[in-house]
Amino acid sequence: MIGRPRLLLFACGDFAFNLYWQGLMLFLLFYYTDALGLPVETAAAIYTAATVWDGLVNFAVGTLGDRWRPRGGYRRMLMLGAVPLGLACILTYLPPVLDGPAGVALILGGHLLFRTAYAAVNIPYLAMSARISSDSRDRAFIAGARMLFGTLAWVVVARGTIPIGAWFAGTAVPARVYLGAAVAFAALGTGILLIVGASYRSNGAPETTKATPPSIGAALRSIAANRAFVTLNVAMMAMIVATSILGKSVLYYFKYFLHDEAAGQEALGWMGVMSGFAVPVWMLLQRQIGGRALWFVAAGACILGLVLFGTLRIGSIWGMQLYLVAMQAAIVGLHFVFWAMLPNTIEYGERTTGLRVEGVVFGMAALLQRIAIGVATLILGIGFGSAGYVANAEQQAGTLAAMRWTIAGAPLGFFLLSCAAMLLNPLGRGAHARLLQMMRR
Repeated sequence: MIGRPRLLLFACGDFAFNLYWQGLMLFLLFYYTDALGLPVETAAAIYTAATVWDGLVNFAVGTLGDRWRPRGGYRRMLMLGAVPLGLACILTYLPPVLDGPAGVALILGGHLLFRTAYAAVNIPYLAMSARISSDSRDRAFIAGARMLFGTLAWVVVARGTIPIGAWFAGTAVPARVYLGAAVAFAALGTGILLIVGASYRSNGAPETTKATPPSIGAALRSIAANRAFVTLNVAMMAMIVATSILGKSVLYYFKYFLHDEAAGQEALGWMGVMSGFAVPVWMLLQRQIGGRALWFVAAGACILGLVLFGTLRIGSIWGMQLYLVAMQAAIVGLHFVFWAMLPNTIEYGERTTGLRVEGVVFGMAALLQRIAIGVATLILGIGFGSAGYVANAEQQAGTLAAMRWTIAGAPLGFFLLSCAAMLLNPLGRGAHARLLQMMRR
């Protein structure tokens, strides 16, 4: 096992990445519709196209990482991309200087550029998590610590985007506020990633690649034959669709159902705070029952919560905030299980197929995650659009009812699907440790 301070320093990189990521997840779609005035279908189409592109680039970066790395390996890739990533984040929130289709094209181009830069830096960081230690306990600790840092970033983004952005921009104009926040978060994120890259040392598999690295086809066949990877990622995709619909609907729900947009931002902040408290609890429980069993506990809580939401009408601001905080406590458990189990699928695949692939594992996982986010955004956009949603206007009762069932019904089905996939996963409690023992004989 590796010293905890070293693992914590590495894990704090997730704070930087989540300064970028949580802005995308919590605010960007709302920024498109309610700050830039784009129709919700157009905004959802831009977001979905960029998300799918993000996944493809993630897979390309992962594949390239297995076949070629600059001197210094993944660590140097992280450091080389830190500054371009920060600049690309700022461009994403730069209001277009043109109107009409040309303006939409500029918005899409900026989003695609940011997603490309994010993938080029994030995939090396994820692959480094499998190399800093091969011990499953260290990996679980890293996953939990990363989630704690990510949660802290969530709180900063949720509660700080508007006040920090307004202070930086010197105005309350929404588009300028978001741009000011992007500048502040990009500066902080860039500095953290440079520190993490400079301090990283590998203690797992050697950084050098084989003289003849696996072909792309061989790597794809390897992960396709890796039952642990396939079932985990099917469960993850279903979970991401469900949680993305819920997360992206928060600001809309508070603005149009409860008529208090600021309370929605407060809810996002409290959800992040709850994640910070919940992660250590999930970490302790995972040691007792294992990751796969933990998935069923967390998913079951989410399913129960959605059933209650579908049958009860939550008409008060504090009641909705409390409900979302409780749901987030369960959702964070699912994210923890995924990131704790994903590195372990590398050794499972190596044992099963005789081929060790790392970058492709993380790249493919990122591709599938982005596809799931795109699917969720499309479901939300189509659901809201077909309901008759119009930005910055009073919604009709029928529109609100249809929006509400989009928020509740689709996630419920996808949570159930995630449980069905996880039933087929072979990495039960203690399975990875036994696998390592067999590989060392």
